[in-house]
Amino acid sequence: MDISAFLFLSASFFLFYFVFSHAADNITQSQSLSDSEGTTLVSNDGVFVLGFFSPGDSTNRYLGIWYNNIPIPMVVWVANRRNPITDSSGVLIVNSSGRPVLLKQNSTVAWSANSTKEAGNSIVQLLDSGNLVLREENEENSENYLWQSFDYPSDTWLPGMKLGWDLRTGLERRLTAWKSPDDPSPGELSWGIELHEYPEIVMKKGSSEFFRIGPWNGLGFNGAPEIRSTAVYKFSFVTNKDEVYFMFDMIQHSVITRAVLNQTRYERYIWVDGKWSQYYYFPRDECDAYNLCGVYGNCIIGESPICQCIQGFKPKSEETWNPDEWSKGCVRSTQLSCQDKEKIGFVKFVGYKLPDTTYTWVNQSMNLEECRVKCLNNCSCVAYSNSDIRDVGSGCVTWHGDLIDIKPTAANYTQDVYIRMPASEPEVAKGKQKMKVIVIVVVAIAAVFGVLSIPYCLCKMTNLKDKMENNVMIEQNIEGQSEDLEVPFFNLTTIATATNNFSSNKKLGEGGFGLVYKGTLTDGQEIAVKRLSQSSMQGLNEFKTEVALIAKLQHRNLVRLLGYCIERQESMLIYEYMPNGSLDFFIFDQIRARVLGWSMRFNIICGIARGLLYLHEDSRLRIVHRDLKASNILLDSKMNPKISDFGMARIFGGDQTEGNTNRVVGTYGYMAPEYAIDGLFSVKSDVFSFGILLLEILSGKKNRGSFHPSHGLNLVTYAWKLWKEGKPLELIDTCLEDSCIQLEIVRCLHISFLCLQQHPEDRPNMSSVVMMLHGESSLPEPKEPTYFIGKKSPSSSKNQSSSANEITVTLLEAR
Repeated sequence: MDISAFLFLSASFFLFYFVFSHAADNITQSQSLSDSEGTTLVSNDGVFVLGFFSPGDSTNRYLGIWYNNIPIPMVVWVANRRNPITDSSGVLIVNSSGRPVLLKQNSTVAWSANSTKEAGNSIVQLLDSGNLVLREENEENSENYLWQSFDYPSDTWLPGMKLGWDLRTGLERRLTAWKSPDDPSPGELSWGIELHEYPEIVMKKGSSEFFRIGPWNGLGFNGAPEIRSTAVYKFSFVTNKDEVYFMFDMIQHSVITRAVLNQTRYERYIWVDGKWSQYYYFPRDECDAYNLCGVYGNCIIGESPICQCIQGFKPKSEETWNPDEWSKGCVRSTQLSCQDKEKIGFVKFVGYKLPDTTYTWVNQSMNLEECRVKCLNNCSCVAYSNSDIRDVGSGCVTWHGDLIDIKPTAANYTQDVYIRMPASEPEVAKGKQKMKVIVIVVVAIAAVFGVLSIPYCLCKMTNLKDKMENNVMIEQNIEGQSEDLEVPFFNLTTIATATNNFSSNKKLGEGGFGLVYKGTLTDGQEIAVKRLSQSSMQGLNEFKTEVALIAKLQHRNLVRLLGYCIERQESMLIYEYMPNGSLDFFIFDQIRARVLGWSMRFNIICGIARGLLYLHEDSRLRIVHRDLKASNILLDSKMNPKISDFGMARIFGGDQTEGNTNRVVGTYGYMAPEYAIDGLFSVKSDVFSFGILLLEILSGKKNRGSFHPSHGLNLVTYAWKLWKEGKPLELIDTCLEDSCIQLEIVRCLHISFLCLQQHPEDRPNMSSVVMMLHGESSLPEPKEPTYFIGKKSPSSSKNQSSSANEITVTLLEAR
């Protein structure tokens, strides 16, 4: 080779290396990104860089994305935020399965993209938006990504990034603050959408609400006038059966902007004149603190005291109304009489941030007058408003329970809220006077109509008498709780027709409570009917508990209650129909188990964990389920899990963290030892049951089985034996061999042992479990779980009932 050819090849190689190292926006399976070599990816427009960095004064190394041409590097996303690399050994590759993986010393995995989609010839690309995506090489212009960093935000929200939920997969996109400027691991503050009937964005500190901006009303957020579409930004809020999310885009794409959640608040910045200029921030003042003034309290900056009671209410502690007492809130000056509607009206409040929407009901097709009537006829409804204020206003939202977190707002698109008040209030009295003439006319018309209807009524007297007798029975059965049953009542005729008179071929399943039937209403809606048997352990009190409780719970991983029926000695619950039945139908059958590959099982595990987290921490009621098991996990048409059967659930109030009972109810094999033996239950009892359920999902075997020919080990002890012998994968269901991700499976097994610790204080709470399921950081070493060799499981009393999969037991006077 002559010298000219050599120089040409050398120059070509150098040019290739320079372009790849400093200007390429993607890597393929034959390439890598190395910390030691200083290689990076740069988006095509040059705005963003992907590479390795050390935050603040730390020497730890992370893979992240930051702005390219800004003097002070501003990191917007971190891959291995929970698992730092302590040296420069980090290498990003696309592995043989087509997934991006970050390796550190000795080829140990520091982070990997949890893509569940199969990839052939895939590449990792940094887009101009700052989104790191995994895609097929031949789909350059498609947004059908196999994985994207926008689905797993860190502390920064960029244009085009969705904040919220993908209801099809259960994916939540939520900002979490860095722990400190030197540590990008998740801190206390998080920012995301709460899935209420009327969704809203809430900032949390740990598991507690810290600040909320009010719900979206069609034009903006009710309590945050700053967050609105302008000449620079375009905001959109989307809620449907598939997704609930909030997103913003830039109208002027030349403007560089970012929103960041730091250790104390949420801030939005714009890059102007060579520096970051703050656009706005939350919380803004003391009154933005969540529920500072308690129920029916109104926080007003500049007033003394800043906490006051809204009209018609007075401080609960008038003599000692000070900052220490504000959280106790306010009580009505005049108590309401729900039975006499003539003594009830509504007062219009203008210019306020709407109350917390946790316990709301929404109907987008109602107008405001229909909404008023709906609220007036429901004793538990304390307020109503339009859900959408565009044009003349539409939609109906009603509040049930105490109103909290109220304050004046400067937004020019506030929603009027109408709060239930006694007729003695001046504003209500004025409204009553205006209605008198209308009422007189209506009564006169009704009287004439009544006279003309007498012959028809006489013909229907017999049916009317029967119906009245049934109504009396209903009122007797639900006496004292009628205000709590906030779901529709179905009469027995409707349910009998829907189930073909409870035909045996409509039966879906059977348990200690009775039978479950599939039904179809006249409008074509499919339902599941839980029919309480006369001999069921779930008596009327448990039935009422389940109705009142589920009516207040709204979460995508909890089964939705459509209504109830108490008539002619029948007690029935009407649920949304789950076409794929219960989890035990699949995992304990060798043929059907093949339907549930690993990605689907992992989605089910995460969904159950999120549902429990909602019950334990995100729902203000703080609920312990007490009967979590495979047969109580239902699967919808997309195999998403929903926790069901709340007849045994208990509600904790205030600061209560545990309870005690002499009537232990639950299922053999799932009960925590402190509950089965001593009657002590808490959220940690459910955590223990989740640990058992996790083992069953991983293994495809019931805990009640025997897994050792000579010692008769149950599932827990058998799994622990394999764990200690370094053979954890021998436990895994054989049908998962082709689809399993070993690191995820071993991590789930590790988490199950942490949940099965003998002492409740050693078990993690569900918020920690959810984080561990989605994290990459190391887990604490588990102690030997309970129900080990020589430890006897609780025995059932004579009062028990069996189903195909388990025995539900009641231990009387357990202690």
